[in-house]
Amino acid sequence: MADNSDTRMHQLGYRTPADVPEPDQLVLLEYDSGGQVAIITLNRPHADNAITTELAAQLIEVLETIAARTAVRVAIITGAGDRAFSVGGDLYQRKNMTKEQWLRQRQVFDRVLYTLRLLRRPIIAAVQGMAYGGGCEIASSTDFIIAADDARFGQPEAMVGLSAGGGAPVFLPRVLPPGLALQMLMTGQPITAQEAHRLGMVNEVHPRTELMNAAMRIAKQIASNSPTAVQAVKRAVQMGQGEPVEQAVAIMMEGHWRSVVHPDRVEGIRAFTENREPTFPDPDF
Repeated sequence: MADNSDTRMHQLGYRTPADVPEPDQLVLLEYDSGGQVAIITLNRPHADNAITTELAAQLIEVLETIAARTAVRVAIITGAGDRAFSVGGDLYQRKNMTKEQWLRQRQVFDRVLYTLRLLRRPIIAAVQGMAYGGGCEIASSTDFIIAADDARFGQPEAMVGLSAGGGAPVFLPRVLPPGLALQMLMTGQPITAQEAHRLGMVNEVHPRTELMNAAMRIAKQIASNSPTAVQAVKRAVQMGQGEPVEQAVAIMMEGHWRSVVHPDRVEGIRAFTENREPTFPDPDF
């Protein structure tokens, strides 16, 4: 294979995948805190967790499993290995794809992002190393991002002749200054975790070794709250963005009034007056 050490993609950190067998499970699913926290791991570290059609299909299955498991109150998604959260679509798989195979893969990738964005449970991205292309778009499609201090976020699709198609042109300008979002999309150059944090794209930055502990700390805090209330505020924020104020308030109030008549409200206030922690049951769905 030709030496590509001088290409711009290589300078971003891209490399030829290691010649090792593919794992049987391309997406791992584990549970913590009595099943209340689901941990999703993209599991192709030899390829910097590049997304193949097969990995995307397994990720859909995992997200649908979480959606149907009422005990799960919050999820974390991360990448295996030290180098990357995910470098996006696997260009080595795509190299020999037919047009039909490309279109079929696009359908699967679209389902990943659709299922992720519609997940009722809160989901946190714990990002280490490179989050490029579809990897950056997956992270941006979660509720918020916790990053390692070595994380980098980029959309290099234009470098290989593609327009970003997983939501970046829509979502990046909502979390970054529009001019910077355009610069990232047009040049392919990434931003650091520190810059992303300063601009509000990332909530917290931690040393690499402390990343998952930080994400778990937040996940456990969320899991200890009323799942009905948490899901209601998630829906209000998601559905209210971009709506006229009156419509956004109406969406918010729908969730609020449901919480007023919900048993979680009774338990929460009773626990407060009895000076104890509340015990909230799992939601119905």
